[in-house]
Amino acid sequence: MNPASAAETAPPSSGPAAAKAAPDDAAQGVPNRGRRAARPSGDERQRAILVAAERLLGEKDFADVTIDDLARGAGISRPTFYFYFASKQAVLLTLLDQVAHEAEKRTADVFSDLSAAPSAAWRKAIEAFAGTFAAHRGVSVAAAAARSSEPELAAEWATLTNRWIDATAAAIGAERDRGASPAGPEPRLLASALNLLNERVITAALTGLEPTGPALRAPALPGAVEDTIETLLHIWLTSIYGAVPADP
Repeated sequence: MNPASAAETAPPSSGPAAAKAAPDDAAQGVPNRGRRAARPSGDERQRAILVAAERLLGEKDFADVTIDDLARGAGISRPTFYFYFASKQAVLLTLLDQVAHEAEKRTADVFSDLSAAPSAAWRKAIEAFAGTFAAHRGVSVAAAAARSSEPELAAEWATLTNRWIDATAAAIGAERDRGASPAGPEPRLLASALNLLNERVITAALTGLEPTGPALRAPALPGAVEDTIETLLHIWLTSIYGAVPADP
């Protein structure tokens, strides 16, 4: 990951490895909520940081989000923030992992029996990813923009993409083995092309990027995502089966 500025990275002695407990926010100038209020747990504080980050990413570009913004949004001090995350890039990486996990949960059994309704199964898979990343638009757009400058984020995205490609390739191979799909390009190469197409088209839909140039517009997300799903589904089905299969 590219080195961040000194103002946006943890001091050398910060972090869980260098401390036995998070700093007391009362001592750091964060208002006490009352003597009887339960002290937030570490998990609650970490979650508060992530919630604040996603909210902020819906309001401004990732480059404009500061550590102070994140700490203030989570109701903690700046030193306390560094107990949980080394940088704002680490926060974005965690958010990306959460969004990817959510999408993968929605597709956990989608390829268990393609013979029953192949078109519906592939639609569910595409819809799960497009819908999940659209529901977390701020995280999706920030991650897409940061991949070119943040090696750790780029590496994590590559790991996720390869996992999705492997699952797609296995499903294509299974469809060919049962005679439902004709011979064609090597399954993993075809799966790579289809998944990378998804990435580019879904990102364009979420950012409102016009195909004719780099100008951005405010996208109408529900309509844009639905149109995107239908278009991608047609391309996937015709690429895998040669035509759109009729579900029973």
